[in-house]
Amino acid sequence: MIENDIRCIKVSDTGICPFCYSNKIIKNGTTKTRKQQYLCKKCDRRFLDFYTYNAYLPNLNSLIIKLTKEGLSIRSTARTLKISITTLLKRILDIADKIKSPVLSFGKTYELDEMRFFIRKKTNPMWLVYAIDKTTKEVACFYLGRRNNTTLNAVAKTLINSKTKRIYTDKLKNYKYLIPGEIHTTKQYGTNGIERKNLSIRTHLKRLNRKTICFSKSITITAAVLKIYFWE
Repeated sequence: MIENDIRCIKVSDTGICPFCYSNKIIKNGTTKTRKQQYLCKKCDRRFLDFYTYNAYLPNLNSLIIKLTKEGLSIRSTARTLKISITTLLKRILDIADKIKSPVLSFGKTYELDEMRFFIRKKTNPMWLVYAIDKTTKEVACFYLGRRNNTTLNAVAKTLINSKTKRIYTDKLKNYKYLIPGEIHTTKQYGTNGIERKNLSIRTHLKRLNRKTICFSKSITITAAVLKIYFWE
């Protein structure tokens, strides 16, 4: 209740820590702007009596994750949460840094595909190359880069090193030189799962739509957003 009501209720009114909900709090000086600070003797965290800037709300990161996965743009998310764009970008990078990529198990079967998008303008095309587990449909790994074999090989080599049983791809000729023939398959309907995943990604994330003016400005932010979308 405190987490939701912290916008309008002061700690001095409730006497409860907004983090661990303990009532063992004491005054701990004031800020430069004369706001009362408190210290929780149970969790040892400091906090203000009342936060006027939304970036300090304890549930902000969870809201950022939720809105990012819903496909809101950077500016839309910043307007909705009433925080600055700079603060939002820093939070997205911090959240993405804490997300660990899944550990690949041996002997799995994967579908591998590439998706074209743009950074800043249509004359700067990039590739999102990623693989999904053919059974669970979960994203196993992904890589962003130029439209060349280096980008494709970044994901293909990850799958090969995990001693994958089979890799399904479309008939793009580049795969023939990057994936050993004994585990590579291009049969019809073999990539239905990842092609459907492509549609979902383009539907949810405007920056990856085919016909849109919502271009990404930074490949770093795009990678962070995809990390949150895939694995959070």
